[in-house]
Amino acid sequence: MAVQPDPIQPVLIEGDWRAARAPVGQFRAENPATGEPIGPTFPICGAADVEAALAAATAVAGELAAASPERIAAFLEAYADGIEADVEALVEIAHAETALPKQPRLGAVELPRTTGQLRQAAKAVRSYAWTQPVIDTAANLRSHLAPLGKPVLVFGPNNFPFAFNAIAGSDFASAIAARNPVIAKAHPSHPATSARLARIAHEALRKSGLPAAAVQMLYHFDHAIGATLAGDPRLGAIGFTGSRAGGLALKAAADAAGVPVYVEMSSVNPVFLLPGALAERGAALAQEFFTSCTMGSGQFCTNPGVVIVPRGADGDAFVAAATAHFAGAAPSVLFSRGVLDHLQQGVATLRKAGAQLLAGGEAGAPGYRHAPTLLEVDAAQFLREPKALQTEAFGPVSLLVRVDDVAQMAQVASAFEGNLTGTLYTAGNGADDAASAEVARALRPRVGRLIGNRMPTGVAVSPAMNHGGPYPSTGHPGFTAVGMPAAIRRFAALHCYDNLPEHLLPPELRDHNPGGVARQIDGCWCVDDLDGAEPA
Repeated sequence: MAVQPDPIQPVLIEGDWRAARAPVGQFRAENPATGEPIGPTFPICGAADVEAALAAATAVAGELAAASPERIAAFLEAYADGIEADVEALVEIAHAETALPKQPRLGAVELPRTTGQLRQAAKAVRSYAWTQPVIDTAANLRSHLAPLGKPVLVFGPNNFPFAFNAIAGSDFASAIAARNPVIAKAHPSHPATSARLARIAHEALRKSGLPAAAVQMLYHFDHAIGATLAGDPRLGAIGFTGSRAGGLALKAAADAAGVPVYVEMSSVNPVFLLPGALAERGAALAQEFFTSCTMGSGQFCTNPGVVIVPRGADGDAFVAAATAHFAGAAPSVLFSRGVLDHLQQGVATLRKAGAQLLAGGEAGAPGYRHAPTLLEVDAAQFLREPKALQTEAFGPVSLLVRVDDVAQMAQVASAFEGNLTGTLYTAGNGADDAASAEVARALRPRVGRLIGNRMPTGVAVSPAMNHGGPYPSTGHPGFTAVGMPAAIRRFAALHCYDNLPEHLLPPELRDHNPGGVARQIDGCWCVDDLDGAEPA
């Protein structure tokens, strides 16, 4: 008897799981550690499925925008509960598809971060914190942030199968919290993980009573269809985390149609080691740098990709210690052949621009592996070739830039394009205070998050976090992809009400403040009712 091929997995469209219509291809995930295909077969959707998802999401956008905050928050919390009830299976699948460690990375760090984000979004929904209500009593003007009334398209990256997954991550939670339907474009590096999350989300949505098409997911489609979708004016906004090339292509299509697009792209996250810090603890800094650069095989958007090191005995000792760490490390497993290819291209670009190889530089086997790689360049050459020498090599790769003095360190800081983070390491005795202030003045406009005395790879999920930055690290310097309620505000519209009667106003803008919402009234933040207001 002939062996029957595995059935192609269904897609979540129009509120139900169904077979893809007229798919243009199919694919399977790969085990990055071996390079072998694993798991079931998934469809590459064509134009018919993309149109069906967009039409269905558009049709329910108004209903979702009118849903009560309690129902939205209940869905987000039920989804978090469902994920936690399925931890073991989710971690097992994600590990097979990404080669990321089950513990602590997936089970103890990333998955709790994911459920935490969902619950923080629910809290922001109940408190109206993301809406920023403002009342001007003299002009009788009232405004707040409100749903877009259109779907949000979310593209998930390869490096966070849970916390940034298109169907579960921060962009997803933010868009739903703002009461917008989501069309999730899963990443092909972890389709089975995304499918399992989507089934949990679909069940929580069904129980919540929200519109069934409020959450839809497609596994994959080609670049041309993606550009067409990004340029469709029926979309309310786009959230994207990925490569610069992919982000810029989507941004161009979306900009042409007036669709707001929030793209997180490349960042080399410069780290400046001030002279006093090197003299005080150079060996420890070399270990800390190596650990950060190779954590998760270097596949973090905040990986320390460029480190600025003063010349002299202390700087030389740091370089020697860091080189020994990199040279002694085994090749790291990367997410895919594509990641490996781009990393090798990035290293080649750095070397062509004048960087010298200190350690690593070669691919490994089996699967998709690359040796932790350290390069070095003189500051004068960096300043001659700043664009090429800021090429992101996504993986366990970093470039050391050797500077003559603090003045040249500030020059290098001024040459950086926009980044997510910038870090200053300073001496504990205050010896670097004046120098660090000079470097910080040059660096501050070029980074979203300025960090002191720790590596940039940690991103706390906090209301005060900025996981964003100037272009080209992101497409917009004023928004963050992490931290509620700020992340929610990307997917909202500013609605103003001029002299409208009370019954036509949203609850948080009425004279009586039933939920104790923090509101700005005549320039002061308070939770008070307006004078003389009584409950409706």
